[in-house]
Amino acid sequence: MPARTPHKMRVIFVTAGSEEQAVKIARTLVGERLAACVNIVGPVRSIYRWGDGVKDDPEYLLIIKTRALLYMKVETRVREMHTYEVPEVLALNADRGSPPYIQWMLDTTGGHHSFSAKPAKRAPGRSR
Repeated sequence: MPARTPHKMRVIFVTAGSEEQAVKIARTLVGERLAACVNIVGPVRSIYRWGDGVKDDPEYLLIIKTRALLYMKVETRVREMHTYEVPEVLALNADRGSPPYIQWMLDTTGGHHSFSAKPAKRAPGRSR
């Protein structure tokens, strides 16, 4: 059974208006150890209300995996880099997961460079 990890992990969704902006945000978050992994999905179609109208735009969805304790730093960094007036930054608790993946995610965002799980031929984010 997957390990329960109450209040340790967050999955954060962010949308960006271009692939270039999504990549810039993702690389920054991972490079600064604020996220273990960021998936970029897209383009996706977003239909939303803005001002007095309904908008229909292509966007790129970032799926950010991180420690719960890093949420505020991730949100702050995204808001610093984002071009939207009101960027989407939506966090969900992740309370279960594969123990080796959870350990990798915690180690990768822990501010140190040790990696306690056995190295794989491919990084955990690459095998899905």
